[in-house]
Amino acid sequence: MEHYNMNLTLKVWRQKNATAQGNFENYQVKNISSEMSFLEMIDVLNEQLVAENGEPIAFDHDCREGICGMCSMHINGRAHGPWDATTTCQLHMRAFKDGDTITVEPWRAAAFPVIRDLVVDRSAFDRIQQAGGFVSVNTGNAQDANCLPVPKDDADLSFAAASCIGCGACVAACKNSSAMLFVSAKVSQFALLPQGQPERTSRVLNMVAQMDKEGFGSCTNTGACEAECPKEISLTNIARLNREYVKASFLAE
Repeated sequence: MEHYNMNLTLKVWRQKNATAQGNFENYQVKNISSEMSFLEMIDVLNEQLVAENGEPIAFDHDCREGICGMCSMHINGRAHGPWDATTTCQLHMRAFKDGDTITVEPWRAAAFPVIRDLVVDRSAFDRIQQAGGFVSVNTGNAQDANCLPVPKDDADLSFAAASCIGCGACVAACKNSSAMLFVSAKVSQFALLPQGQPERTSRVLNMVAQMDKEGFGSCTNTGACEAECPKEISLTNIARLNREYVKASFLAE
């Protein structure tokens, strides 16, 4: 693949804190390698800002391997940028061309308040998982591997749901800021396995109740969440969540 350098204009959202009035600031970056990751390009810009006695841009990152879900940036109107099934840290600058103007902003959702610049508070997801996204296990020795046989199809579906990294792209992509894809993935992960059956009813009721409490919107059924999900979590999980919720509601009566 051909390597090239480019000069870019960046329009980056700057906001000092959750209560401050934010705005876009324009920056010029030069000689950016097409082989850099998007976050490496932001690192270069921050080094430039520090050298000029400016304030570096705050953004979330950790693994930079598409696993942790922290690199939540809205890039040119798309969650995580122009590539499909890609986190921001996996996005490379060859997705852009010399002279481009790139707009970078944080997730826009009431349930994800901005902390600073491109960093948002996604602890709402943590509270949803704490409400029921777990399996209670009595202390003692672990069971042998084959004691609980799981059908291959169920295991595959559960594993696919478990691949959700909780980045929040589904919320950012949805016009109602719905968290249904995230919640459905976490519910499906356990509902499909025998280990998740004892708390199956309470799990879905508690997680949906917490989702509503956090202020996420309702599902729009447009499929934007699946289209922008870096792990390609399927909409079928939302259908499963709805079925689980209806059944649990009847059982709870």
